[in-house]
Amino acid sequence: MNRLVLAASAVLVFAGAAAAQVPLTTGVEILKAEDARRYDGVLEKLLASPSSDVRKRSALAASRIGDERAIGRLAGLLAGDPSDDVRATAAFALGEIESINAADALLGVLDKDRRPGGTDSSIVARAAEAAGKIAAANPKDDRSKLLGKAILAVLDFEHNKRSRAFDDIVLLGLTAVLRARPEGGADSVKNFLRYSNPRIVGDALNTLTRLRAKNANAEVRELLSTHKDAVVRANAARVLGAAEDKDSFDLLLKAAMGDLDLRVRVAAIRSLASLKDARAAKSLITRGNELLIPVHGDPGPLRPGQKATNLRPIEVAMPKNELLEIATAVGRVLAGTDDKDALAFLNKLNERDKFTSSETFVAIARVSPDAMLQMTAPKAAYSDFRIAAAYGQGFGEIAALKNDALNAKAGSKLTQFVASMATEVRAKDHEKMLMALPDLMRAQAALKPDNLDAILRSQMTSDDVFIRAAAAELLSERPFSKENFEAIAKAFSVSMVKDKHDNDAAIAILDALAKLDKPNATGSMLMALNSGDYLVRKKAFDLLDDPELYKMSPGIPFMIKKARDEGKDKVQPYLSRYGSRLGQILNRDADYRRALSRKNGSVRAVLTTEKGAFAIVFDPEEAPLTVDNWVKLARTGYFNGLEVHRVVPNFVMQDGDPRGDGNGGPGWSIRCEVNMLGYDRGAVGMALSGKDTGGSQWFVTHSPQPHLDGGYTVFGHVDEADMKVVDNIVRGDRIISVKVFEGPVRAAPRTSLKAK
Repeated sequence: MNRLVLAASAVLVFAGAAAAQVPLTTGVEILKAEDARRYDGVLEKLLASPSSDVRKRSALAASRIGDERAIGRLAGLLAGDPSDDVRATAAFALGEIESINAADALLGVLDKDRRPGGTDSSIVARAAEAAGKIAAANPKDDRSKLLGKAILAVLDFEHNKRSRAFDDIVLLGLTAVLRARPEGGADSVKNFLRYSNPRIVGDALNTLTRLRAKNANAEVRELLSTHKDAVVRANAARVLGAAEDKDSFDLLLKAAMGDLDLRVRVAAIRSLASLKDARAAKSLITRGNELLIPVHGDPGPLRPGQKATNLRPIEVAMPKNELLEIATAVGRVLAGTDDKDALAFLNKLNERDKFTSSETFVAIARVSPDAMLQMTAPKAAYSDFRIAAAYGQGFGEIAALKNDALNAKAGSKLTQFVASMATEVRAKDHEKMLMALPDLMRAQAALKPDNLDAILRSQMTSDDVFIRAAAAELLSERPFSKENFEAIAKAFSVSMVKDKHDNDAAIAILDALAKLDKPNATGSMLMALNSGDYLVRKKAFDLLDDPELYKMSPGIPFMIKKARDEGKDKVQPYLSRYGSRLGQILNRDADYRRALSRKNGSVRAVLTTEKGAFAIVFDPEEAPLTVDNWVKLARTGYFNGLEVHRVVPNFVMQDGDPRGDGNGGPGWSIRCEVNMLGYDRGAVGMALSGKDTGGSQWFVTHSPQPHLDGGYTVFGHVDEADMKVVDNIVRGDRIISVKVFEGPVRAAPRTSLKAK
C-alpha cells in the first residue's frame, strides 16, 4: 500500500522542484543512470558539477539508486556545498540509502548550533528525517541510538527556544521519531500538542499513535472534544485507541456517532473496537441500521428524451466505508456473545452489500462462530471471486478462537466449499474465480487441517502465478519437510521459464526456499541470477549475501562477484528473447526527453467515476517517468472501467488493478522516483509490493500520512474541492473514464517541504 494541503496559518517558503534548470541532455543522462540503478563515474562527475541544480538533481538520483558508494560524495555535499538546497537534498539522499555509515555525517549537522545565523532549517529538517530512516533500518547498531538522541535534541531545541519554532524541522522530526523510536520520544512529541499549526498537532498525534504512547491521554481527550481541525480530531481518536484509554469511552462514542467528518467517525469507531467495551455495541448497531435505511435524493434535471412522468427519486449510495468500520467494531466488542441484534445488523449489511466484503463475514464469525458455520455459501460465490474469498475468510477467522472443535468444523466446511467450486463454477467463470484461491488458501492455512501441506503442494503446480506465490508463502510457514521443499524448488524452475507477465511467484518462491533451507536453496538462487528480470536477480543477490552461507559454500562469493562483473546487479536493456518486459529498461531517449519536457501542473487527468469526477494535477518534474507511465496507460484506456479494489477510510483510495484483487499490473515494473514531496491529504502515489515494483496501481490519500514519505513515489495531487469526490468512493466503485490534458501550467508549483 498525498499532496500539500496546509493550514492557512502555514507559510510556504520551501525548496522548489527537483528538476529545476538541469540541461535536457544532462537530465537524460541522470534518468538513464536511475533506470539502470547505476552509480558510477558519470554520476560522480555530475555530483561535482559547477551547477547547483545539477548537483541537487544528481544527489536525488544517488538516493534512488541506493548505492552505498555514494555516501562519501553526499556527505561532502552535506558538509560544505555552498547551496542550501543541495545540502538539504544530500541529507535526504543519505536517508534514502539507509546505511548506518552515513550516521556521522548527519550527526555533524544535527549537533550544530541551530540559532539564527546557524544551519538553514531545511538542512536540519532533512538531516533529522534521514536520521530517522537510518535508525529504523539499522535498529541493532549503537549509532542508531545516537541518531535517535540527536532527533530528540533537535525537537527539544525547537520547542524550548524563545523564537518561533521552524515548522519544517518539527514536522520532519516528528516523523523521524516514529521511525527511530528513541527512548523518551513520546515525551518530546507531547510538547507539540498545543501548537497553533494544526498540521504539527496532527503529526504529533500520528507519532504518538504509532508509538502506542499513553503519556498524553488527558491532553488528547481535550483535542478530540474541542479542536476545529478534523485531522487533529481523527488522530486524537487514534491515539486514545492505541493507548486503550478506558476513560475516553464516552468521548469516542460521541465522535463515532456524531462528528461531521467521516475521517473522525472512522477513527473513533476503530478506537472503540480497540477498547473492546461492549457498551458501545448498542449505539454502533443503531447507527449501522440507520445507515442501512435507503435514502433517496433529487435525480437532477431532465436528461434528453426523458419525460417528467418517468422521474423517480434516485437512491443515494450506501455509505459502505462507514458501515464496514461499524461491522468490524461490532465484531470486536461483541466477540463470542451470539448477540441477536448484532447478527441481524450484520446479515442485513451482508445482503445490502451483496456479500462482497470479508469484513462482514469476519464480524459474524467473531460474534457467533456457530452462525458462520451454519451459513451456506451465497449462490453468487460461484460466479464472483470477491464473494467466494469473503465467505472463506469468515471461516478462517474462527481459527483465532483457538478452539480445536470449532477449527475442525470450520476446516471441514471450508474444504467442502472449495471442493464444490470445482463442479459449481461455470467454465466461463473458471479463470476469474481462481482469484479467490489465495484468500481461501490463507483461510485454510489458519485452520491447519491435517492435509494442509498436501493442499498447498497441489497449488504449487497451478497455472496462476498468484496462487503459486501464495502457496509458497504459506508452505514457508509450515514445519520443514523434504516434500514441501522439493515442490517449491520445482515450482521455481517452472516460474523461471513460464512467468512472463508477473514475477510474484518467482520472488515468493525464492523467499520460501531460503526460509525453509537456505543452504540447499543456493542452486535456485544462483539460477535466479540468470533471470532477465532485475527484481528476481536482486532478490537472489540479497539472499546470497550471507556470511554464514559463505562458510558452508566458499565458492558463492566468487559466483556473486562474477555475476556483478557481468552487470547482473544492474537493470539491463530490454531483450525480446526473454519474452517478457519484466525488470528491464523499457525507456528510450525519446521517452526520457518527453518525460523531462513536462512541467509541474502542465499535465492533468480528469477521472469520471460512479461518484462524480475529480482531477489529478501531476508533478512530472518530481517524478517524470512515473507520470509518463501513468499517462501512457491512461491514453490506451487502461484505467477505464476498472473497479476501485481498495479503500481504507482516513487512509487511501487505491485503483489501477485490471484483475480487481490487488495483484494485477501491466506486465512490467517501473522504478521508484521517491522525492521530497510529502504525503499530505490528496497526494497521489504509486502502490508497491517492494522497492521498484510499481506498475499501474496508484492511490490517493484521504489525510496526511507522513510515515509514507520517502517510501513511495508522489507524482500528483487532487485539490480539496475534488477530494470530496474521492472521499465518497467505496470499494467496488468504477472508474468510468480517464481523459488526459496537457498544456500550460494550471496550478501553482508544488513545494518540497511541508510547512515553515
